[in-house]
Amino acid sequence: MSSETYERIRSNPKFQELVSRRSRLAWTLSAIVLVGFYGFVMVVAFAPALIGQRVAPGSTLTVGVAAGLTMFVSFWLLTALYVRRANREFDRLNAEILKEASGAPTGPKGAAAIVTGIGLLFLPGLARAAGPAMEGSAQKQPLNVHAILMFLVFVALTMGITYWASRRTRTATDFYTAGGGITGFQNGLAIAGDYMSAATLLGLTAMTYTQGFDGYMYMIAFFVGWPVILFLMAERLRNLGRFTFADITSYRLDQGKVRTMAAISSLTVVVFYLIAQMVGAGQLIKLLFGLDYPIAIVAVGTLMMVYVIFGGMIATTWVQIIKAGMLLVGGTLVMILAMSQFGFSYATLVEKATAAHKNGWRLMAPGPLLADPVNAISLGMGLMFGTAGLPHILMRFFTVGNAKEARKSVLYASGFVAYFFNVIFLMGLSAILIVGLDPAFFEGGKVGGKLVGGGNMVAMHLAKAVGGNLLLGFLAAVAFATILAVVSGLALAGASAISHDLYARVIKKGQVSEAAEIRVSKMATVGLGIVAIALGILFEKQNVAFMVGLAFGVAAAANFPVLILSMYWKGLTTRGALLGGYGGLLSAVTFVLLSKSVWVAVLGNPKAIFPYDQPALFAMPIAFFLAWAGSRSDASARARAESVAFEDQYVRGQTGFGAAGAAKH
Repeated sequence: MSSETYERIRSNPKFQELVSRRSRLAWTLSAIVLVGFYGFVMVVAFAPALIGQRVAPGSTLTVGVAAGLTMFVSFWLLTALYVRRANREFDRLNAEILKEASGAPTGPKGAAAIVTGIGLLFLPGLARAAGPAMEGSAQKQPLNVHAILMFLVFVALTMGITYWASRRTRTATDFYTAGGGITGFQNGLAIAGDYMSAATLLGLTAMTYTQGFDGYMYMIAFFVGWPVILFLMAERLRNLGRFTFADITSYRLDQGKVRTMAAISSLTVVVFYLIAQMVGAGQLIKLLFGLDYPIAIVAVGTLMMVYVIFGGMIATTWVQIIKAGMLLVGGTLVMILAMSQFGFSYATLVEKATAAHKNGWRLMAPGPLLADPVNAISLGMGLMFGTAGLPHILMRFFTVGNAKEARKSVLYASGFVAYFFNVIFLMGLSAILIVGLDPAFFEGGKVGGKLVGGGNMVAMHLAKAVGGNLLLGFLAAVAFATILAVVSGLALAGASAISHDLYARVIKKGQVSEAAEIRVSKMATVGLGIVAIALGILFEKQNVAFMVGLAFGVAAAANFPVLILSMYWKGLTTRGALLGGYGGLLSAVTFVLLSKSVWVAVLGNPKAIFPYDQPALFAMPIAFFLAWAGSRSDASARARAESVAFEDQYVRGQTGFGAAGAAKH
């Protein structure tokens, strides 16, 4: 699009009005979410006794649960408020601006603005929840025939979808972004499917079962980032990006250098996250299906490669949608059957659960999770901003047709996630009574001892207790489907970094056919699959919690700072982006390696050099400072040209003018 058109848009008073209105609303709502959440975190850290107090004498509702539920509801309502106002007011104003600029009627093809800022949770949920869930070796269980049959049904269904998707995947746009033709509702379900991992289901249910409120606190932290993503990033992601987030960070900077940096950090995140997922997959399948660990790893890796190679983003999206639906239905059914044993009374459930649990009423107060304020803040930053830097999550915003659908994606996804987190909180509390008092679920029949299959089996035992082997088989199949959906998204993100960013844009300088680029992407998927299988087997007995922490630390420190600065700061230069990106990457990796998770637990040293578990609080400021210092010290002609180019990028980010639309089939 011509720079003259961008200049006409910039000079239009309506454009300034649009920017002013949207910025004011987005930053106000973001401030409400951030202040509300971090205020709550500080109370948890410094006044934990207040969190466990009853809201009224004789009530079973505590201050902490009431505040958490309030945040779930109110923050989601804030996203609905933003979407409603953007759809009605901002899109109408945006359409008028584009019509006047082009002289032709233009619909609200991509209104955009200040969206997300990511709150995290999710996958991060997977991250932290997956940690304890994936440690050590799992005890092999008897063959679960119901689970095997239901899993085979799921595989057959998804293979059919992959065949259908392969016939619709003709171009690079189809392969990477499903042609941009996914609706907001579909993408919202797919994002939720990517976010609600097996560790979310198993790990957070187990955490609530053992630690009560700490599990709920994790759920809140995993959720709270999504509203910020909407307010600060979502629209600009859709308006500026095409296939990967490197399209945005390199939009006006040196394509080769910045894309290389972005691809390296993306692959670092993807590989470490893939290892954690593969090890988790092997352990879970060993627990749930009675299969040997190597067989489970090979099965997951092979199916992942098939989905991505033959179906691309279309198949991956629909696998995630189906899996999200199965997880929501399965979790809801278990919760309803469990709550029916308590007359659907939360008060009855809490009174009986606290009476039966060894912690008593302290079950509803904070435990060791946020005892250290520094770790608490760093965890919140890592979960919130790490999500905004996860390449496989960012890719999902390119699968919709315009910024309006991107907004709706976050609205639906955050609603599904908030609902599901509260479902598994009730599942965890119910399991204290239904599972925790039944000798059949403990080794040797000793109540209070070691659970059969390990601590992560709480949700599965609950399903069997309330629904028999049939419901257990269904939930086990859902857990496996969940892993397949997540690793498929990761593999596609990693393959796109190799084929689109490195091969097509850096090595071939954009002079490559779409067929060749897709071929390289499929080869990269095979390579990633083989690497994932090999590393999954190699790391079978390792504590992989640090890998997930590293993935989110890198995403928060290496990807997010450069991404957000490229969207909002005119002064960012190539030098600053490279220093910030590589500095954030190296500092995050270094802090994690020197932390207790690796330095002591993995390498066997007596004491950690870096005293905290989460690197975000320290690595993110380093990344931002290096990006600022590098940019401010760059007085080259190229730096001045990059600053001037920001003006056109700013217009496109705000209005969507020039953004790619959905492909036609």
